[in-house]
Amino acid sequence: MTAVAVAACLQPKAQTLAPDYKGTSSNNPISACVFCADPTALEYNGRLYVYGSNDHQQFIANGKQGENTYGDIKSLVVFSTDDMVNWTFHGTIDVAKICSSWVTSPWYQGFGVSWAPSVTWRTTEDGTDEFFLYFCNSSHGVGVLKANSPIGPWKSPNNKLLVHYDTPGANPSGTNANFDPGVVIDENGVGWLSFGGLGPSTIMPDAARIVKLKPSMTELDGAAVKIHAPYHFEANELNVINGKYVYTYCSNWADRTDAEWTAYKAEHGISAAKPDKCTMCYMVSDNPTDPDSWVYKGVYGPHPGMGTNNNHSHLQKFQGEYYHIYHGAPLMLKLREAGVIDNNCGIFRSICVNKASVNESSQNISTVTPTIEGVTAIKYLDPYQWQEAETTASCGGVEYEDFTNVKKDTRISRLGNDASSNMQANMKSGSWISQRSVDFGANGAAKFTIRAKGTAQIELRFSRAGRAANTIEFSSTEMEEQTFEVDASKFKGVKNNFFVAVREATDFYVDAWKFSDESSTSIVEIENGTPAKVQRYDLSGRRLSEAPQHRGIVIEQYTDENGVKHSRKILSE
Repeated sequence: MTAVAVAACLQPKAQTLAPDYKGTSSNNPISACVFCADPTALEYNGRLYVYGSNDHQQFIANGKQGENTYGDIKSLVVFSTDDMVNWTFHGTIDVAKICSSWVTSPWYQGFGVSWAPSVTWRTTEDGTDEFFLYFCNSSHGVGVLKANSPIGPWKSPNNKLLVHYDTPGANPSGTNANFDPGVVIDENGVGWLSFGGLGPSTIMPDAARIVKLKPSMTELDGAAVKIHAPYHFEANELNVINGKYVYTYCSNWADRTDAEWTAYKAEHGISAAKPDKCTMCYMVSDNPTDPDSWVYKGVYGPHPGMGTNNNHSHLQKFQGEYYHIYHGAPLMLKLREAGVIDNNCGIFRSICVNKASVNESSQNISTVTPTIEGVTAIKYLDPYQWQEAETTASCGGVEYEDFTNVKKDTRISRLGNDASSNMQANMKSGSWISQRSVDFGANGAAKFTIRAKGTAQIELRFSRAGRAANTIEFSSTEMEEQTFEVDASKFKGVKNNFFVAVREATDFYVDAWKFSDESSTSIVEIENGTPAKVQRYDLSGRRLSEAPQHRGIVIEQYTDENGVKHSRKILSE
């Protein structure tokens, strides 16, 4: 194995950089390189996890051209954040693989595709965290997956769809759809599942359904009942707010008349205005199995525009604030404008987020204004903790690779494997990743450590096209950590952070990175474990030979028999 680590501050010759399609002032969409849609979300251990339909799988299957027919979407994407602007891509959930043993007869109970997920979680009496992910199998029905972590590994507790055409109370075959699930666990620990859609283009299609779940969350408890949702079309989701059940859905394309809506308002004793076409509406109930208990409250999510022809959203509370998580197609529009994809390509969607305003006492939701600017950071990113390379506010020319996914097999992800905490970013010459609102503190950072493999010259910048604050040369034939000196006078305060592969990037894969401040001089105690491989570096990050002629403090790193890396500073004599 060879490794070269030389710190430099010289500005190399100009490098053509990958374009910035997301935009430096835009926080929407959440991903600058992965098409995804139909979002759902949960809060867990201080992070917001967002799941969606993997439009990118269809995009790749199409050869990056043609219409999005959804037929090749057989996996789901997973992202997370704790600051609302820097998003970690956790890979994909390979639903087709997980459900490969499902029944094939009758055909409408087996697996075909995975769209429009809905997710929830709970802690059992024995302290186990359980996660439940529901998805629709085209219009046929709803399936469920289960895990003990928000990123898996996921398993199928059943051998067929949970909801299908034969489910009591569901929409029968040949009429309305049993798709777009929405799940919630109420304040009594009871699970509820909504679903349904399409139907006649009228004021009352009567295609919306809700059903109680058994304590297992993987079986139905009784028959489904109707929710009389006016102008209902699709995109069902559920919340519980202050003891009330809040049901959200997308309205249909039926023509509206004032007389029709006036009659509806009089019948139900409400004053809400009629919804525009393809808007996100909501209803409230205190008894979800009573169809007459649901009260229409109005529109909270207008059609987002942004190039999309449909609407799907989730209302999520995170860190005490509400967010409207939805999809548009702003990334696709930018790629069209740049001529990267043909105008006939689409519509491939992207997940976006804007703040929502909810009065919890009355369950009133103010109408959200979708914007490309999105939301602002709710906290600073800490550069002194390990950050995954897939944690970005934006990026250009980056592909995600997965060498150590949950199956522990070495292969390229291609956006089709199980969700993983071990993704890497494949960076080529001219590619870049960025993070926003990074707080280096008042003293500044003195060192930069990167865990990577391959060869590249990397510039650390504070803007995409700005001058380098530091330049490093990385080279290693194995995935390893290397540390470099940086100028603490530059790396201080709150900044936007850019890593740019300016040239000579060859098979370069970045796993994670972090900075160290000037006070990081303490000796790290070695932990228990039998060393399997020991390597030494000087304090600038240069790897020393097997028989070093180096005297003084050195960094010794080793991997124990369990594959865990450790490091310490020692005095070499």
